[in-house]
Amino acid sequence: MALGLLRRRWSKDAPARSAGLTLPLPPGAGGIARSVLDPVDQPLGGADVTVTALDTHQVTARGTTDPFGFFMAALPPGRYSMLIVAEGLDPHRETVEIVADSRPAPAHIRLQPARQLPLPPTGGWVFDPPHTAIRFIAKHVGMAHVHGRFERFDGAITVAPDMSQSTVRVRIDASSINTGNTTRDNHLRSGDFLDVERYPYIDFASTRFAYRGGSKWTLLGTLTMHGVSRSVSLDTAYLGTVNGGYGEELRCAALATAELHREDYTLNWRSMLARGIAVVGPTVQLELDVQAMYRSPETPTPPE
Repeated sequence: MALGLLRRRWSKDAPARSAGLTLPLPPGAGGIARSVLDPVDQPLGGADVTVTALDTHQVTARGTTDPFGFFMAALPPGRYSMLIVAEGLDPHRETVEIVADSRPAPAHIRLQPARQLPLPPTGGWVFDPPHTAIRFIAKHVGMAHVHGRFERFDGAITVAPDMSQSTVRVRIDASSINTGNTTRDNHLRSGDFLDVERYPYIDFASTRFAYRGGSKWTLLGTLTMHGVSRSVSLDTAYLGTVNGGYGEELRCAALATAELHREDYTLNWRSMLARGIAVVGPTVQLELDVQAMYRSPETPTPPE
């Protein structure tokens, strides 16, 4: 067990960043301190730090760097592995030796930009439905979360030489909604919700990819549901490419998430509550777990 996990103490009169740091130590404990910087030598607050004992493989200290990039902990003597992780940057791992009654000065750690995974080849890709899932999570009013998915959909990706100009198109069969409850699913298909007889499809068409560092992108586009179109942004993690499948096809994978507000699509949950209908809440978390197969250097036919 960690004997303590303590913030740095800042001396107002300290002429240098490392001055004024103190770490009260219980008898027999030792201290560890790190000053974490980003690639341009600015203090990196909010980086996750995990310290694990090498003999027991147990986590003995965990926390985040403060706004000035500092992390400090008091630990029993021994050997530890320290892992420092921040979004879009390569993680830092080191082995440290904690000596009883020692108060070392904070070591400076500079995190470097994460290596970008090789982008998929330019050209046309199509979703592989058996290895793709379109899921959602909604809070059931007054109850637990409702988990569901759409069983039928098509998708096509065109990877451009300039990745920011690449496009994604998805068409979802709204009637294929499945939450594991037939009564609820029929209600979701009804005029109270998706109204699948009038609006049989949910469509997404991207407008731009925006790079966020490392493997992170934001996919900007328009979602059309229930006859209403709204701009949405999907936080997207690109997972790379691999040769796989029965035909050894070249595949790429990504995970995209977004929060949707049902009233943006005129799915009025307040009116249904007034009528005494138990419904899911006003926001829905959408997740697209996509695996796509490479088809040709040409643009694929978009979903119809």
